[in-house]
Amino acid sequence: MQSDPATADLPSLADIDGPLAILVSGGLDSAILVGDALRSGNIVYPLYVRNGLFWESVELEHLRRFLDALRSPNLRPLYTLELPVADIYLSHWSLTGRIVPDADTPDEAVFLPGRNVLLLAKAILWCHMNHVPAVAMAPLASNPFPDATPEFFRAYESIVNQAVEGSVRVLRPYATLHKSDVMRRAGELPLGLTFSCIRPIGRLHCGRCNKCAERRRAFIDAKLGDPTEYANKS
Repeated sequence: MQSDPATADLPSLADIDGPLAILVSGGLDSAILVGDALRSGNIVYPLYVRNGLFWESVELEHLRRFLDALRSPNLRPLYTLELPVADIYLSHWSLTGRIVPDADTPDEAVFLPGRNVLLLAKAILWCHMNHVPAVAMAPLASNPFPDATPEFFRAYESIVNQAVEGSVRVLRPYATLHKSDVMRRAGELPLGLTFSCIRPIGRLHCGRCNKCAERRRAFIDAKLGDPTEYANKS
């Protein structure tokens, strides 16, 4: 049987020889990926790219608490990379917090133009400069966006490495999985410390945005109790 070219570049984390950077947000998928990598014995460098988006200060608080709860000799301190986008996103909802896609909008409504272009540019270069051979991220099989295709990742990895004569690999170990599959890999991870909201109210999930709705469904589909405190309960 011929291998599927779309999944040919998807090694397991245990196949990676050496340290591994992981692009993390405060969300469920990348948080579980960190836990997976630590269970596989990888030395993990968590990277967060700060773009100046509306929810980032709350997201970072949750992410730091989550990583603190995972204390491990193999878990390195969180490294924050700065890449502001206000000059190109202008009055986009992700910067203003106004007219944010709600629970009734399709996944496509939360598209952030060039998101993976921005994240990976900094992450690949950080890995190259710090002699880390690979960076992993957590796009899923259901990701509908044009910068989350196998073709994009292969081409972008190649062109950024070409620019610096590097060899950093971009890994997508969850690219054939759906969210409920990933949720079932969580084990004892403290998922209540993760954060998925794009319109936080105070330090809480709003409970009404597109990402809160996705989060609620994820716990239901995985048959897990949802420990999230939502500002709006329904």
